[in-house]
Order: sequence, then C-alpha cells, then structure tokens
Amino acid sequence: MNSETAYTAELLRHFADLRDRTHGETASSRPDKEGLFADAVDLLDPYARQTLDEVNAALFLGTGEITATGTRRSAEGGLEAIWALSWPEQRDAGINPILIRAFYGAGFHHPHLRGGTVGDWPLNVFTPEQAAAEVPTFRAIASADLHNLVFQRDYRIIPAITR
Repeated sequence: MNSETAYTAELLRHFADLRDRTHGETASSRPDKEGLFADAVDLLDPYARQTLDEVNAALFLGTGEITATGTRRSAEGGLEAIWALSWPEQRDAGINPILIRAFYGAGFHHPHLRGGTVGDWPLNVFTPEQAAAEVPTFRAIASADLHNLVFQRDYRIIPAITR
C-alpha cells in the first residue's frame, strides 16, 4: 500500500470499528482492546522516535533529548504512551516539549493519537507495515506542535535559526 492510500485505509479501519463495535476486527472487551493498544505502542515506538530524531537533527542541531513512557495507565484511568522531544531552549522558555501521544481514554471506543497542542488522529495499527505508515502522521503532529510552541514564545527556541 502506498502512502496515498495508507491513511484512508486507517480511516476505514477506524470507522469499521465504530460500525462493528470492535477494535482490530475482533476485540470487543476493554481488556482485549487494551492489549491491542499496548501492541500498537510497541509497533509505533521506532517510528515515533525516528520522527523526533529528524526534528532534533534538523532543527535543534542534535541538542534535544527524546523520552518515552511506554504504555502506562493515564490519570483518567485509560491508557497512554508519550514520546517527548525536549531541548535546552524549550526548557529555558518554560514551555512543554514536542509530544506524540497515543491514548485510549477510559470512556473511548478505541485509541487515538495527538500532540501536545494539536488534536486527535485515529490509531488503528495492528501490523509493522501499518505502524511504518504512521510516519507522515507523526511528522504532521510534531510539525504542528512545534509551530504552536513557537507561537507560545518565539522563533528563538529553534537552534537552527539562531545559530
């Protein structure tokens, strides 16, 4: 599947979940869906890190630090996994890092992706190929998040611009 059809295939999986009241075609119980979410986080990890590595190298001149939580219980009782990219200028400015967050809210039918400052995307990943197809989504989330963080302060939080 090429990148032009991968995102529509994910949307179709997402909408079929809603129609069929399942996740991943067969999971209907919360524990089964949570198991699929944890599997998806493991599949997504290298691609989330790749995306944040790209931003770090190109814009932060390698000064950033990537952290990842792995799957964990969220404060509201759902599940989440967070990949964060922080860098010295961002920390000095007192603003949040760039975030890629996979989450499965306690009252949700299925999981989603979001950034620290940007909205939700469907998360219906069950294979390594589907995880790799998320790179453009991760790039969009990271780019939009960084754009919004610049507006919270200014362009000087980007080392590639100031050095």
